[in-house]
Amino acid sequence: MTGGPAADSSPAKVAAERFLRALEARGSSPNTVRSYRTGLGAYLGWVSANGHDWRTPSRADLRAYLAVLAEGHVKRTVAQRLAAVRSFYRFTTRQGLTAGNPLAGLATPRQPRRLPEVLTVAQAEQLIQAAADQGRMVSQGRAAGADAAPGSAPAAVAGSRSGGVRTELVRALAVRDVAIVETAYAAGLRISELASLTIGSVDLKRGEVRVTGKGRKERVSLLGRPARAALARYLEEGRPFLAGRATAAGSTAAAIALTAERAGAVATGFAAAGDAERGVLFLNHLGSSLGVRGMRYRLERLRLAAGLPEGVSPHTLRHSFATHLLDGGADLRVVQELLGHESLATTQVYTHVSPARLRAAYTASHPRATLSMGAGRGGCAPAAEVDSGSGSRATGPDTDGGPWPSTAGEEPPPAE
Repeated sequence: MTGGPAADSSPAKVAAERFLRALEARGSSPNTVRSYRTGLGAYLGWVSANGHDWRTPSRADLRAYLAVLAEGHVKRTVAQRLAAVRSFYRFTTRQGLTAGNPLAGLATPRQPRRLPEVLTVAQAEQLIQAAADQGRMVSQGRAAGADAAPGSAPAAVAGSRSGGVRTELVRALAVRDVAIVETAYAAGLRISELASLTIGSVDLKRGEVRVTGKGRKERVSLLGRPARAALARYLEEGRPFLAGRATAAGSTAAAIALTAERAGAVATGFAAAGDAERGVLFLNHLGSSLGVRGMRYRLERLRLAAGLPEGVSPHTLRHSFATHLLDGGADLRVVQELLGHESLATTQVYTHVSPARLRAAYTASHPRATLSMGAGRGGCAPAAEVDSGSGSRATGPDTDGGPWPSTAGEEPPPAE
């Protein structure tokens, strides 16, 4: 249907802003709100440019928009954009702004199913070791620099490279990086959850960390002994040094801020001191909170140092956490609780990347999984345990133990 786009643009924008504010009030993450804002803005812009009424688009209009989306985006992005528009119309219908949801009968493109990439236990240990090695490299004069991610203040980074201060800084950062990797792997945290941790959210005695996840839902995840030890060392050695740099940065910035151009340095210095005083757990080289971007930068450097394949990301540690728990025999419901998944179906994807769990399920369920080579057609003699990684093999189809035994010359069993 067509209508005056100029007349409809203002009500559409008002409705969109109401919808986005409702998302924020419901506890949606900033990333979700940003994604929905982008998708909804693109849709309403297309509707207005093509002279359609956003309140009553026809099926032909929606199919035309779907075709436009499919031309320049992958299926995952198309699905995200449609989810934003679909959710927007559900909201406007509840608010009485539209008569119904025009996308109710429009199918979302099927997305290819991709299994998550995971690290082996040895690779996870390599990543932790790469972080620990940073501190040992200081004495050899080839340690990695400070958190000099794109956008860092050049003066601050340069100032950190003076003699003993730089040595202590690199050691503090190495201790912090070990604590970050150990915590991410031990607790299965999202990188946004990791960056938002505070000192008060960690209980080292009980080995627990309280996390605020998606939808502002709180959960408690657990920490093993290596993670607890790494955090204890960071809180004792690394964080006090980094927090001290925040205090020094604030004092120095205030002292040298003689012109309006340097006002930004004052704000940065005092913001860093504020982060340290508020108890933000992981601090950067300036003593302010280490954000998501900074964590990604540091973990990418550790990936390169550890020689891990390209594509390993902070979320890979979360995938590895879940898969290794299932490999160890953890219940799927327990893994769901630790990950903070609302639906068990979301957690079930990890059962497809856990070879040990698949092997155990096959062994326990298939009637011929444990038949021996010598068992005849009527026999059911038990065989050695199915291969669980220790070298013991089962024989039969789809195994490497050899072909089925020959039955040539055998007499059929007597009739009863």
